[in-house]
Formats: sequence, structure tokens, C-alpha cells
Amino acid sequence: MRTGNEPATARSPLRLRFWLSMWGLVWAAAGTVLFSLAGRPGWAAACGVVAVLAAVDVAVVARHIHQGPHYQPGRDIPPYEPPHR
Repeated sequence: MRTGNEPATARSPLRLRFWLSMWGLVWAAAGTVLFSLAGRPGWAAACGVVAVLAAVDVAVVARHIHQGPHYQPGRDIPPYEPPHR
């Protein structure tokens, strides 16, 4: 919802979130493999859960980036007034 006080140059943080999720996915996958090789199944499972969560986040963010920008009204459209109660 547009409130009218957004900066004119506001940008989406999706690309930063994508790369941070990729970083987490790489480290969690490496942790899963290394803890499995070290015989620590609990830590390997914990890293595996984090890796799955990071992979889901990467997929969601990639989908949002692929959708592209959504329609935003221009400067000539006044902001929405909040409901007065």
C-alpha cells in the first residue's frame, strides 16, 4: 500500500537477500557434509535443516525477482488516506 512518504529512489533488497541466502546455503551444505563425515549426526541434521530453509528462501526470492517490478502509481497520484476511525 502506498502511503506517500516513500523515498523516490527506494529499491528492493531482493538481490541482497538472494546472495545472503546463497551464502547461507553454501555454508549449511558444507556443514552438513563435514559433520556427517566427522560422525556428528545431530549437527549434520541441524545444518541440513538450515540448508533446506536457505534453499526455499533462494527459490522464493528468485521467483520474486523473476516477476519483476509491480505497478506503482506515479507522483501525480495522491497518497491513500488512512481510514479515520
